[in-house]
Amino acid sequence: MTQADPQTATPAAAKLTLPTLTTMVVGSMVGAGVFSLPRRFAQETGVAGALIAWAVAGTGMLMLAFVFQRLAVRRPDLDAGVYAYAKAGFGEYLGFFSAFGYWASACVGNVTYWVLIMSTIGAIAPALGDGDTVLAVVLSSVGLWLFFALISRGVKEAAAINRIVTVAKVVPIIVFVILALFYLKPAVFADNFGGADYAGSLFNQVRGTMLATVFVFLGVEGASVYSRHAKRREDVGRATLLGFVSVFAIFASVTIVSYGLMPMEEIAELRQPSMAGVLEHAVGTWGQVFVSVGLIVSVLGAYLAWTLMAAEVLYVAAKDDDMPRFLKRATAADVPVPALVMSTVLSQIVLVVTLFSDDAFNFALDLTSSLTLIPFLLAAAFAVKSGRGGPRGQLLIALVATLYTAFLIYAAGLKFVLVSFIIYAPATVLFVMARREQGRRLFSARELVILAVSVAGAVLGIVALALGWISL
Repeated sequence: MTQADPQTATPAAAKLTLPTLTTMVVGSMVGAGVFSLPRRFAQETGVAGALIAWAVAGTGMLMLAFVFQRLAVRRPDLDAGVYAYAKAGFGEYLGFFSAFGYWASACVGNVTYWVLIMSTIGAIAPALGDGDTVLAVVLSSVGLWLFFALISRGVKEAAAINRIVTVAKVVPIIVFVILALFYLKPAVFADNFGGADYAGSLFNQVRGTMLATVFVFLGVEGASVYSRHAKRREDVGRATLLGFVSVFAIFASVTIVSYGLMPMEEIAELRQPSMAGVLEHAVGTWGQVFVSVGLIVSVLGAYLAWTLMAAEVLYVAAKDDDMPRFLKRATAADVPVPALVMSTVLSQIVLVVTLFSDDAFNFALDLTSSLTLIPFLLAAAFAVKSGRGGPRGQLLIALVATLYTAFLIYAAGLKFVLVSFIIYAPATVLFVMARREQGRRLFSARELVILAVSVAGAVLGIVALALGWISL
């Protein structure tokens, strides 16, 4: 995203209004994830588990949305949302980790877009496989650096491009839901209600879908990240809630109606984007083509959005002296090129790593979600901390949001917690660089404890991968 629009780069433009901020949130949330939902849910749960999962995720994310709304109004001095709240509540080092984790999540999330694009084209070009072949990674890498060149120069006509991309995202999804309802088979839906034999207990079914719901809701905090550019501070919170409410029903609908078209075992075996495969089963080839074209336009727009979102987080953190000084350099068009380079490099590294994963798309999706959990947990905990002595209702909302994000860390499982540590721990080099530039003590006693935990987690993660205890 950019400072002026979520889909394109006109950072130096006028202050953001409520409609633009709301479009930013909707544009951020409606991305690659929604097109992949039928298969991901069918791999984990039946209809009953899906309904419970969406109820849990919807409630939890709504509480997080309320948290971001209230913090935007009560703490207008804090810019860049997620990162700033962690720093204000728990110190510079955890604030740094929050900024880094949120940035890394955006970069890894961008990998899912390229995997999904290549998987989509792979339906007619088998050499691309499911987006995880060497050729697919090479072509994705070319696209990655072409977008870097485009963004580093700045992109004009932001509002017009944003409208086109948003329509390209939403129209295929709405058409899918309407057609699925028309072709829905009650008997198939009923057979899928309890879940297949491989799904396990109802609790495990719900738990297995949690990271997928986190992924599709990423972007609910998007308006707060650009709070420093809002025309009116209260619009940040309003845009957050409007954006959330606008897309929640769409996400749940895509999942639930799919269970009425095909047995969940068959949905679980579809190639991504599975929404295209489900619609093809219902209406024929044109349904797959329709969804696939809309997906490619949508995903390219989302990639542009999240690349600049990532760069913005690093840029703001550097301006606050929490990242090295070189990251706060920007062009005349206010494009933070050094931060953009780091974002593209990390996405490139993860693209290569997908070659060694069992399921490239699910791996990148789950890792994206896992990396956001610490930033979200710290933001929610900060709302609890700052809400003491205030209205009980607001404190209760913050507590529920905190418990929800803590549950998500449990649901992520040990594998992704350890892989997240492998990414988090080396980031401390950037923190050390920033402290040295300021001539400050590198770590306080409390920060040394946090450093020890992160390094221990990273070492354990590397050992677990090396010995085969966990796999990508």
